Amino acid sequence: MSRSGIVTVVGKPNAGKSTLLNRIVGQKLSITSAKPQSTRDRVVGIHTEGDVQMIILDTPGLLEPRYALQRSMRQAALAALEDADVLIHVADGTDGPPPSLVQAAALVTPPRAPVLLAINKSDALTRGQREALAAAEPQAYFVSAIDGDGVAALLRAAAERLPESPFLYPEDEISTQSMRFFVSELVRETALEQLEDEVPYSVACEVEEFRETQKPVYIRAVIFVERDSQKAILIGSKGSRIRDIGRIARGKIEELVGASVYLDLRVKVLANWRRNAHSMKRFGYHLSEDHAR
Repeated sequence: MSRSGIVTVVGKPNAGKSTLLNRIVGQKLSITSAKPQSTRDRVVGIHTEGDVQMIILDTPGLLEPRYALQRSMRQAALAALEDADVLIHVADGTDGPPPSLVQAAALVTPPRAPVLLAINKSDALTRGQREALAAAEPQAYFVSAIDGDGVAALLRAAAERLPESPFLYPEDEISTQSMRFFVSELVRETALEQLEDEVPYSVACEVEEFRETQKPVYIRAVIFVERDSQKAILIGSKGSRIRDIGRIARGKIEELVGASVYLDLRVKVLANWRRNAHSMKRFGYHLSEDHAR
C-alpha cells in the first residue's frame, strides 16, 4: 500500500529549511538567502519515490511578529503546522541544543502530528559538538541540507509516519504552485543577494506578464519597494544594479523553465506595503480578519 501526506518543515529563521526542501525535491523551488525571513509564505514541493509521496511545505521562520507582513508569515507557518501529517523541526546545529518545537513556535498546545527533530549544518559541527548534541537530543537526525548527508535517513523516518493513502498528485509533479510564483521568488532572491543589508525586507516582486509561447519566453516583472530612496538604491548608478539583478535572475529563470528568457524588469514604489493588508494581498500574503489591522 502506498503512503502519501503532508510533511511540514518548520524552524527558526536561517535554520536551513529552504535548502532542505530544495535538497529533497532535487530542484530549486524555495529561495535561499543568508538573510533571515527570506521565505514569506509556504512553498510546496512534491517528492515521490517508490510507494511514498510527500507533499513538503517549506514555511517562514518562526519569529515574534512586529508588523503586518511578519504576522502573515507567522500565520502561514502555524497553518502549515496544523495541516501536517509529519513535522520536521529543523534546527541549526551550530547554535547548540535547540528549544522544543512548542517553545520555538510559542505554541499553547503540542502539535497533533509527530515531530522529527533535524539538526542541520552537521557538516559545520566539530566531533565534540555533535557528541554533545546527540547526548542532549538522542532522537535527533543529523543532516546537512547543503551536501545531503543524513537526509535519506530523515526521509525514511518521515515516510514511516505518513498515512496509507493513494498518491495525491501525479508522480512527475514537483510542486502545486505556478511558474509565475517561482519566477517572482527568483527575482526577489536575486535582489536580496545584490542589496546586502540595504533594503531587502522592503522588496516584493510581481510578474505582470508571462508569455510562455513566445521565443524567447517574455516575462515582465516589477520589483516593488516602499520608498523613493529604496528605488534609487535598487536601480543603482545609471541603472547598473537593476541590470545586474535582471541578468542574474534571468539565468536562474532560464534554468527553471528550460528555455531562453527575455526579462523586462522594472522598479516601482508602493508606500509601506508591508504594513498594509490590502497591499500585502496583492503579492499573495494574507492576514486573518483578527490580524488585518
